[in-house]
Amino acid sequence: MIINVRVVPHARRNQVTVEENGNLRVYTTVAPVDGAANEAVIKMLAEHFKVPKTSIKIIRGVTARNKVIEI
Repeated sequence: MIINVRVVPHARRNQVTVEENGNLRVYTTVAPVDGAANEAVIKMLAEHFKVPKTSIKIIRGVTARNKVIEI
């Protein structure tokens, strides 16, 4: 499954929400330094979809807020 994700770093909370258009928005309190925010996003998506972290891969947008993720 391929999904579009909008990441909001430095948020007040860690949360995964679904937008009206079906895209996901992931709020994380982690700063986007040295890939820490990407790791936090992968961890939260793994909990959200109840899959192991190793089955989630960032296809496009490693350094951007808009990401394409494969599960």
